[in-house]
Order: sequence, then structure tokens, then C-alpha cells
Amino acid sequence: MGQNQMNLSRLGAASCLASLALVGGCATRSPLSEAPPTPAEVRARIVTLLPAATRDRPGWAADIQAAFAALEIEPASENLCAVLAVTEQESTFDADPAVPGLARIARAEIDKRAASHHIPKFAVAAALTLKSPNGKRYDERIAGIRTESQLSRIYEDLIGSVPLGSRIFANANPVRTGGPMQVSIAFAEQHARAHGYPYEVAESVRREVFTRRGGMYFGIAHLLGYPARYRQMIHRFADFNAGMYASRNAAFQQAVSLATGIPLAYDGDLVVHDAGKSERRIGTTERAVRSLGKRLDLSDSRIRRDLDKGDNEDFEETLLYRDVFELAEKIERRPLPRAIIPQIDLHSPKISRKLTTEWFAKRVDERYRRCLARIPAKLPGTAVKSAT
Repeated sequence: MGQNQMNLSRLGAASCLASLALVGGCATRSPLSEAPPTPAEVRARIVTLLPAATRDRPGWAADIQAAFAALEIEPASENLCAVLAVTEQESTFDADPAVPGLARIARAEIDKRAASHHIPKFAVAAALTLKSPNGKRYDERIAGIRTESQLSRIYEDLIGSVPLGSRIFANANPVRTGGPMQVSIAFAEQHARAHGYPYEVAESVRREVFTRRGGMYFGIAHLLGYPARYRQMIHRFADFNAGMYASRNAAFQQAVSLATGIPLAYDGDLVVHDAGKSERRIGTTERAVRSLGKRLDLSDSRIRRDLDKGDNEDFEETLLYRDVFELAEKIERRPLPRAIIPQIDLHSPKISRKLTTEWFAKRVDERYRRCLARIPAKLPGTAVKSAT
């Protein structure tokens, strides 16, 4: 599942959703509370919750607090711990973390893409001996890279100044995630277009992702900046890896499979997205749902229209969503979950062993629970509690 579109305006409009992660409830203030915590109090809370080994704790706290304020997300300790858990998992609080073997991975990616365009290796090797804008040869720069931001800049230079580079990469930088939360750069660019960015962009949104302030801002937006009725934070962690609403959609796929007897991959992808094609293919989930059309009294066109809402909150208000769960629960004679962890194998040149979305979500959830255990009995500005 690709990175999905978000609707942050609904978040700002509904104060009930300010505490997005608190088991589906709204944040309420204690009768003794007169005001929300000040920025200084929030920063102090974050410093307390950060892992002890974190360098520049005040700096991290400042950037995280600023992102919560700009995104209008409630800085409840549960939300803060969710952000800290993802960051610790993805980078151990390094704004631009080093990637082992990145030079080898980069060169292999260049050779692979060149081969797909039938470009011989000797032509690639010759192109990489050219001087880049910073005066060094491209092959020298590639040999010395340690971080994704360095690699991204090399690709930018290759695409912009070497004809072979734009041909190999089709003017698209293959570094797709970055920063301390490893957020999608495509998501960051879309979010900045739709909602703005609280800092001055010195060069590009892409390069902002590789900074601490930008990486945290866009990562927090992707993790918490959309309304979801999850009862457990682990499903937001799964969504962070698989795409917004992937956990909800995977539960819907499970209900479809139980109602039809048709095996489905619980990956959260409800429709097939074929970029640039005039006619969209019918995917396995849509085909299975169509087999229920007569029983649900829904036409194929209505089914497709409802499935197209799978990237946003509105899907839960559709007749298709309601009726599929109602039918599946009648068949199973038991309530069915409205969120499950998507079953997705993770693939990337950076991954050298079998990893899954479930593995990622559970690892982050473990860190999240350790963070919650660090919450003192009393913190400055902790008059906020969750409603159950």
C-alpha cells in the first residue's frame, strides 16, 4: 500500500480527535485543570520520556513539541510515547542515521536500473567518473556515502546534470524515505502542498525530511495526524509502516474472506492502483466483494465507489463496510475486529532478512510500552486524562 492522502482539516475541526491515539476516546480535562500545558511544560515532559542515552534531549524535545503544536495534536503522554517509540525504532534518535553498506546498495541500484534500460556497465562506469557539482567524481562520492541524505543529493545531482542519470532514474529520486522517523518523502511533499510547513524551506521539502525538525514534523503528521477509531496504538504503528487505515482495511478484508470463503491477503489494499492506465484492473479484494453483490444488494459500480473510500475515514460510513461486517458476523456468530495488523512482507535493498509489518508494529509497541512505564506519577502539565 502506498502512502495515503490525509485530511488534517478534520483533525483541527474536531476537538474530540485532539487525543488521536487514546483508545478511540476523546481527551478530557480534569475539573481542576485551568489551562493546557505550556510549551515549556510539554518540552519538559518530552525530556523526561526520551531514552536516557539520547543526545541533545532539549533539542529533540523542542522540535517534537513544535511539531505537535503546529499540527494541533494533543501532546498527551501516550501520543508523545508513540512518536518516541517510532523514532527510536527507525533511527535511535539520529536525524540522519547511517545505513550499513549503503555505498554497495547504491551502486547495485544504479547497475540494476541501468540494466533495465539496456545500458551496458561500461557506460555507467564512465558516467560515474564525471565530476559532480561539488567537484568530486560521482563514483568517489558514492564510495564514501553513509546516510540516505547524502545518497539523495547524489541522485539529485545525477538526475540534474548527467544525461544518463535522468534516463536511469526517469527523473525520480529512488530514495523514498528519510529522516529520524523514516517518513515517506512523497507523503511529506503532499502534506506540505496541502497544509503548509511551519518552517522556511531553504532548499526543498525533500531535504527538510532529512533534518530533525522536518523529519519529526512530517513523521508525526503521518503517525497521528489523521482520525482513526483504533482501540490500540499498535494499529497506528502498523499503519505507519503499511499506509494510513491499512489496519482497518485489513480487518475488512478478513470479514470479506470469512463471508465468502475466498482466501485474501490481509494487506490493507482494497483496490488496485494502476498509475497512468485508463482502465483500472479489478483486484482480488474487489472481485471477492463483488461475489457478495446480490446478497448485499449492491451493484458493482456502488461497490467500487465505496472501496475507493478506503484511503480515508469515510469508508467506515459506507453501506459496503457496514453490510459486509454484518453479514460476516452473522455467518461467524461472533463479533469481528475492526482492526488487525496487515500481513505484509517488507522488501527493500536495506533489508537483509525477512521482516514484516507485524514485526515492525510489535517492535515499536514494545518500545511504546517501555516509554509509558517511564511516565512519572506527576509531570508538569499532565492534567489531561483520557476518557474511557
